[in-house]
Amino acid sequence: MADKIIILDFGSQYSQLIARRIREQKVFSELVRFDSPVPRPEPQLKGIILSGGPSSVHDKNAPKLDRRWLDLGVPVLGICYGLQLLAHKLGGQVSRAKNREYGPANLKLLKTKSPITKGLPSKSLVWMSHGDSVNKLPTGFVPVASTDTLKYAIIENRARGIYALQFHPEVAHTQFGEKIIGNFLFEICGCKANWTASAFIESHVRNLKKQLGGKKVICALSGGVDSSVTAALLNKAIGKNLHCVFIDNGLLRQNEAAEVMKSYRKLNLNIKRIDASDLFLRRLKGVADPERKRKIIGRTFIELFSREAKKLGKIEYLAQGTLYPDLIESISFKGPSATIKSHHNVGGLPKRMHLKLVEPLKELFKDEVREVGLKLGLPRGLIMRHPFPGPGLAVRIIGAVTKERTQLLAKADRIFIDELHESGLYDKTWQAFCVLLPVKSVGVMGDERTYENVVALRAVTSQDAMTADWARLPDDFLARVSNRIINEVRGINRVVYDISSKPPATIEWE
Repeated sequence: MADKIIILDFGSQYSQLIARRIREQKVFSELVRFDSPVPRPEPQLKGIILSGGPSSVHDKNAPKLDRRWLDLGVPVLGICYGLQLLAHKLGGQVSRAKNREYGPANLKLLKTKSPITKGLPSKSLVWMSHGDSVNKLPTGFVPVASTDTLKYAIIENRARGIYALQFHPEVAHTQFGEKIIGNFLFEICGCKANWTASAFIESHVRNLKKQLGGKKVICALSGGVDSSVTAALLNKAIGKNLHCVFIDNGLLRQNEAAEVMKSYRKLNLNIKRIDASDLFLRRLKGVADPERKRKIIGRTFIELFSREAKKLGKIEYLAQGTLYPDLIESISFKGPSATIKSHHNVGGLPKRMHLKLVEPLKELFKDEVREVGLKLGLPRGLIMRHPFPGPGLAVRIIGAVTKERTQLLAKADRIFIDELHESGLYDKTWQAFCVLLPVKSVGVMGDERTYENVVALRAVTSQDAMTADWARLPDDFLARVSNRIINEVRGINRVVYDISSKPPATIEWE
């Protein structure tokens, strides 16, 4: 079993970042609500981290710390609100601040030699985001570092294995944040860097064999990264007892269905392709509202998938490519978002079909899923492909969806994606695609005036799609893509580039 760090989430906007930074150092981290039940001591649990949060310890409804977390016999690290909570809980004093401190601060190490600051220079920049601060330390604690405005920027009680920081080591703005987190993991907690793709595959294949035995599992494949890695992992564990269904809805990228099937066959997956493109397009006829499009596509998918499942006889499990950010969104102290995203097209299937869920990737972030996929032998082109919406091109066609408009968009999109690959820019963008707009514009081609469609290019950079910035693609590249689309795709005479970031815009248009 991999060593584990538990992060108690007190509502910080950076809680997920803490988990990611630990995973990047090959140590398994688990983010749980602050009020989760205290687990029994276990050999793989090596440390506890208390996240930051927006509350003051003096607020009436401020999240509290169950003292039993401190009695598990493992080191504890408090970050920001976590520091204040530890000080308040253990007998120190926390004062309310008149003004919030937000931004960079100069960290100065004191004479105290601490494992949490091992290898750090005497001065460095750290990132602050706090209101309250500690003005009296609990018994047994000593200061380790200060700033120009804070007497206690880092504190410790080495005898009890408790360390705390008033700043955020998990954000990029803190110069040696990675080193500080590494010190906690390896110098203080004694973790081993054993959270690897190979270790994950080995343990999960073993567990899946034990869990599923000779039972049948059905998996909806979309051609995307998450469902593909889910299928490959299950295939390694249970072989022909995994039944994959790939429904071609006619809304995929150009030639994508054939390319995806070719990749899957190389993996010896037990897979069936259903070409239902005519049915989907018929049901979408005249529908312009994006939510109606999604519902029609979702219902049709469920109908076809359920019909296929019945042909297989007794099925007990549905495999789903849920990832860790999906779980975090629903368990976070901040509460579930207004609409929790269902995975691709399979939302509603478990309840309707009375199936148990098997979600082998639910502990992984997207980059970890890709690592596992490559280790399992999936083609790099499939693993590194950009995210693609479950409803496909239907939500990239603004307005009504027709076969002609779908083909038009698919051709333009293929040119854009091919040029990104050719120019070495594909892997430098998180997501890139074309959007077909519901307007036409006047143009001149040769000696003739034209009145044809407009396509918008969209390309963003991001780490996890929670925020995204528009990609600064080179001018000559954009000119080449525009020229090719207008010349090669009959029916398009204008190309524009979307320079909106998320927020306030979303990545997809619909």
